Amino acid sequence: MQSNFLAKLLTITLLIFSTTVNAQHEVHEGAPKEVSLKTKIKESINHHLLDSHDFIFFSDSETGKHYGFSLPVILWDEGIQLFSSSKFHHGETVAENNGNYYKLYHNKVYRTDAVGTITLDDHHHPTQVKPLDFSITKSVLMIIITGMLMFFAFVGMAKSFKKGPIVTGAGRFLEPIILYIRDEIAIPNIGIKKYKNYMPYLLTVFFFVWFLNLFGLTPLGVNVTGNIAITFALALITFIITQFSGNKNYWKHIFWMPGVPVPMKIILAPIELLGVIIKPFALMIRLYANIMAGHIVLMSLIGLIFVFQNWIGSSLTFVLSFAISLIELLVALLQAYIFTMLSALYFGFAVEEHDEAH
Repeated sequence: MQSNFLAKLLTITLLIFSTTVNAQHEVHEGAPKEVSLKTKIKESINHHLLDSHDFIFFSDSETGKHYGFSLPVILWDEGIQLFSSSKFHHGETVAENNGNYYKLYHNKVYRTDAVGTITLDDHHHPTQVKPLDFSITKSVLMIIITGMLMFFAFVGMAKSFKKGPIVTGAGRFLEPIILYIRDEIAIPNIGIKKYKNYMPYLLTVFFFVWFLNLFGLTPLGVNVTGNIAITFALALITFIITQFSGNKNYWKHIFWMPGVPVPMKIILAPIELLGVIIKPFALMIRLYANIMAGHIVLMSLIGLIFVFQNWIGSSLTFVLSFAISLIELLVALLQAYIFTMLSALYFGFAVEEHDEAH
């Protein structure tokens, strides 16, 4: 009996996970009640994973009401278009601003007509004009909040050091972490001579990723670092700093490795150049995939509580969800550490001095 229960748990988890990845947001009429419930769970997971133009705390499926607040929509469409996301009514209506009409389609804004017509091409992509979107979305808002939190925490820490050698307040929590990043990440990987040049970035990216990961595990549940655009931007910054920090030895060991026969240099140069691009790509995918997968698994397990119709299955699923949540707390810290460690390692490769005699 236990093996059948575990098999059922695994089967439903995999089913929800697979339908989440390939979600089409369709509910078929006449479907069984169980399929309808799984469809609701699937749509809830997808809504959680995607960014949005409003901040919704929770929704009432019975009444269709959403509890949260609207965010500003900022578009560049023949000039700046500024209005509140409340005009979209959570994507149900067309927003009019300065004589132009806009509609949300899959959480993206398109210019349309007064009716809200969206036409699709052969690849099911909208053919309407897509304005440049600079809106303050849910993810952008959390980035701003995290940035302000870090700013006030570190400014307060700096002020406390002016009063004496003993830090006070939140600095007591931050100081050992800062010292660890300096002594165990920056100095060993970059070197004692040049590590100070990179400490501001390493500290910023560590606490930025860590705090956003933790915010994603709160009831707010904002999936910021599970957004590939965010991880791409972070990896791109690491890539740019690495390339601009590279000394002649760094570039020499990429394009014309010393001590290697000329034919091998010609063969290895493209491979080394490809490695320069792969390194930040690995940073991007590692952070994005781990955080997104954690959110999908955790929300799928929570959804299973409503799938099981008996107290045994729901109780065990709740315990498993709680255990996964504890593991996600570790993953949140671990991913921030790995991103910072690899960034420091790449910086160390770029500034390393080589002894040609050896």
